[in-house]
Amino acid sequence: MVPKNILLIISGGIAAYKALELISLFRKNHHNVKCVLTQSGAEFITPLSLQTLSGNEVYQDLFSLTQNHNIEHISLTREADIIIIYPASANLIAKIALGIADNLASTIILAAPPTMPVLIAPAMNVHMWENPITQNHIQTLKERNMVIAGPAKGRMACGEYGYGRLISPDKFTDHIRNILAPDRPLEGKKALVTAGPTFEPIDPIRFIGNYSSGRQGYAIAESLRDAGAEVTLISGPVSLSPPDNINTVKVRTANEMLDACLAHLPVDMAVMTAAVSDWRVRNIAKHKIKKTADILLPILEMEINPDILAKISQLKNNRPKLVIGFAAETENHLKNAVDKRIRKGCDWIVVNDVRSSTNIMGGSENEVTILSSFGKQHFERASKEKIGYLLTQEIITFFKSENRG
Repeated sequence: MVPKNILLIISGGIAAYKALELISLFRKNHHNVKCVLTQSGAEFITPLSLQTLSGNEVYQDLFSLTQNHNIEHISLTREADIIIIYPASANLIAKIALGIADNLASTIILAAPPTMPVLIAPAMNVHMWENPITQNHIQTLKERNMVIAGPAKGRMACGEYGYGRLISPDKFTDHIRNILAPDRPLEGKKALVTAGPTFEPIDPIRFIGNYSSGRQGYAIAESLRDAGAEVTLISGPVSLSPPDNINTVKVRTANEMLDACLAHLPVDMAVMTAAVSDWRVRNIAKHKIKKTADILLPILEMEINPDILAKISQLKNNRPKLVIGFAAETENHLKNAVDKRIRKGCDWIVVNDVRSSTNIMGGSENEVTILSSFGKQHFERASKEKIGYLLTQEIITFFKSENRG
């Protein structure tokens, strides 16, 4: 999903601390988060903690101005792509339903454009939740096209049991994803994505590897998921956390990655972003190779690793309808990529220039060109999340044209 501007309202309740985890999830996905903290919310969580995690100023006062001398409850709603209330107390829910605007949070909702998505996560005592007054307010909010997520069922802080617990951050993000990316044009499609490097062992502590961070592959996997595809991510060794709602399979070597890919066929599309090592050591040392004065460099006998992209592209059975390879080049990148696409038999090849001066391999940004038999499509330098989104749009167009015959 392309990074969004999220306006997060935190109201009072013992579960307010969970908003910190939610902000961390947002930031991991490169969303920009601005927080509004109610007076009762500040009894449970501090503005400093919110500011530290979000990287932005925390707003509390209805009558203050922004740095640009704009009125906060107006300017904040105009900058946002979505307004989230997490947690939403019974008091704040009642104010919103009745149109009361006596604090910054309730005034923001009243001042929001009618098309603004509003997502509310209630959290309160079970009897407060079940009270007909609260239920009437909830029904009013639904009639105004606000989305209610939760509450969950469980034991309360007060010791009672029932519905009223705040929905967990990871489940809550599913609701956000459905709002911000409601169209799921790849629904019913299966996707295989490879990402990261492979590590080919030399001895128990050394390996042959590369600088791939896996970020581009992970971003593509998440974008395909957001478009509705069922995604399997085959990941080499990276420091990234497995994405939500994606079947992530961890591997280390090229052989392991090939086996995992073949095991998860058939799929409709395969996006092979992994930087697979071309060679591996023929005889892996059982013990650490010791440095000695008379041996300047151990002689390693190498053998070629399997070509995963070529094997997937040239399958006679279970070949994906769309196979996309990646080419990381340091010179003549377009010519080399064209040759690679023809030689390996993939449908598209995505090429980038990974010379050290470009800071792309292992970095947070990318600049790529998609090459196919129909021509080329260039994407200017942008975040890897944005590149993943743009590539997904091209994939969507491919399958739409295929369905039209």
